[in-house]
Amino acid sequence: MNSDAELELEAPKAGIVGVASTVLGAALGLAGIAWGADLYRLAGLNFLAEQFLAVVLGLAMALVFIVRPFRRANLPRVSVPWYDWALAAISLSIGLYMGWSYPRMLGEFFNSPWDVRVVTWLLFVLVLEGLRRASGWPLVITVLVFFAYALVGHHVSGDLQTREVDVNDMVVYLGLDTSGLFGLVLLIGVTVVVPFVFFGQLLSSSGGANFFNDLSLALMGRFRGGAAKISIMASSLFGSINGIVVSNILATGVVTIPMMKRSGFKPEHAAAVEASASNGGQLMPPVMGAVAFLMADFLQISYAEVAIAAAVPSLLYYLALFIQADLEAAKGNILRVPASEIPNILRSLATGWLFLLPFAVLVYALFWQNREPENAAIFACIAVVVIGFLFGYGTQRLTPREVWNCLVRTGVSSADIIMISAAAGFIMGILQITGLGFALTVFLVNIGAGNVFLLLLIAAVLCIVLGMGMPTLGVYVLLAVLIVPALVEVGVSPMAAHMFILYLGMMSFVTPPVAIAAFFAANLAKADPMKTGWVAMRFSWTAYIVPFLFVFSPSLLLQSGSWLDTGLSIVTAAIGVWFVSAGMIGYGLRRMSGTIRAASIVCGALLLIPVEMAWWAAGANVAGGAIAAAVLLAEITGRRNARALNREIAAE
Repeated sequence: MNSDAELELEAPKAGIVGVASTVLGAALGLAGIAWGADLYRLAGLNFLAEQFLAVVLGLAMALVFIVRPFRRANLPRVSVPWYDWALAAISLSIGLYMGWSYPRMLGEFFNSPWDVRVVTWLLFVLVLEGLRRASGWPLVITVLVFFAYALVGHHVSGDLQTREVDVNDMVVYLGLDTSGLFGLVLLIGVTVVVPFVFFGQLLSSSGGANFFNDLSLALMGRFRGGAAKISIMASSLFGSINGIVVSNILATGVVTIPMMKRSGFKPEHAAAVEASASNGGQLMPPVMGAVAFLMADFLQISYAEVAIAAAVPSLLYYLALFIQADLEAAKGNILRVPASEIPNILRSLATGWLFLLPFAVLVYALFWQNREPENAAIFACIAVVVIGFLFGYGTQRLTPREVWNCLVRTGVSSADIIMISAAAGFIMGILQITGLGFALTVFLVNIGAGNVFLLLLIAAVLCIVLGMGMPTLGVYVLLAVLIVPALVEVGVSPMAAHMFILYLGMMSFVTPPVAIAAFFAANLAKADPMKTGWVAMRFSWTAYIVPFLFVFSPSLLLQSGSWLDTGLSIVTAAIGVWFVSAGMIGYGLRRMSGTIRAASIVCGALLLIPVEMAWWAAGANVAGGAIAAAVLLAEITGRRNARALNREIAAE
């Protein structure tokens, strides 16, 4: 298991390695940003999107071979061996050749001349090696398993039998067809991810990230367990833009984890809070990382509809995190952050409120102007550049040189995502050409015997298992092509099906035994990795439960039902989150006995059930409310008696 599967890498600074990585990173970043800004069309350049993607893929592969060594343990890289220079040169040459020759090669697709076969085979091998260096073995092994099955699947009897495909024809198909490498996933990975990565880089370099950290500290630092609440707030804000779990942990956790430990949180708890909060950032509107934009394209709907659907589940997720952090602090008598470390909120807002404007620009462009995501990101970038140059935050200001550095870092960090997108394209192409996608749908439906709940349980396990050790984009694409069709086949709405696999797939990042996010946070906290994983699972419990609820009750995705039913479902679910969290922590208004803990979890679970889910749901809510009232009464009475007893002891 490669625990650094999503680790972003800085470009080397010195020597020919630094020059090469800088030039390639800047070229890759400029290419994606120019596409988002529609500069090619404005300049009168007309070419196929596949030609553009081929050139960018060549740049990304060359960059990976220069920046990422053959053995990942040899980071950071200071020199490049001859064979990596050769691989980089071949990669760039293939990208340029395909960019120039793609229309002709596509026209000769069925004849497959020698150059088409040579180029597509080289491309297949180079992408897999670049993928191994970028994200480790899990996704490479996944691609190879699908590839091997495609070659023998026609010999398999039953539901999983596939069409017979010649190996050379399959490689040509994967390398040229828009259902393969140069399909939707790579297009999103280049045209949407690059502008948003640039936005995040600009925000960080101009002081915006520091402003949001200070704002989180000022808002939450004065409450008990404030350090954990700061981590939750800061990680959710940064993670929503960044969309890369591990880099989010590295960006915010280096500050928040030591702060939590100093305030009294156990190392495992500090790491688990950071891992859970960072993981949830890609589930929270308005940005949700790159996955949400890909989901919108899969569903053929606007991004705004995806963001609206994600609002309530993400609210419940972070509500549970805040409640558990608060109750853990109360249970452990963890106080607020020292006043000397808390910035003045008015002073922070006075000097940094302008950094809220880029988000306003982004949301306005996405939701009200219905702009393409990449176009909206460019507008937000422009807003950050203006604010960063004119105002900045504290001593931080943007300069032309720093903008250039942001561009280079954007290209370097995007190269890994592009490799992952390319691999996802291979998987989709294999499913398409062999018919394996349809075969898997039939297989899963038959296993579930048409029972929706049973199929959901099977799908949930598959989501977590298949997602282990894989990067975010790869997790989502794999699950979207393997599991969503089966869920839709048994009557689950497409939106609920995609949200289901997104939530359960993301939980692989905090679910042992391969909990990448938890392990990275544990490393920063010097905590036990497995203990951190189990604690992170507890903090993230809503993400394991709520997806089952919104499958049966689309009102939690704001997809159906009256506003009254929807509002009632949200309110009762929020109350249910508090009671379940209190029962899991073992602390509500005071330390809970075993009986009260069990009752608290039961009543919370009953209150989580949406009223329109089934005929008995309203009765379950009423029963949950009655048990909740009894739990509260017992807690209030017990706390009052304990205080009276303490007063008597003090009087004696």
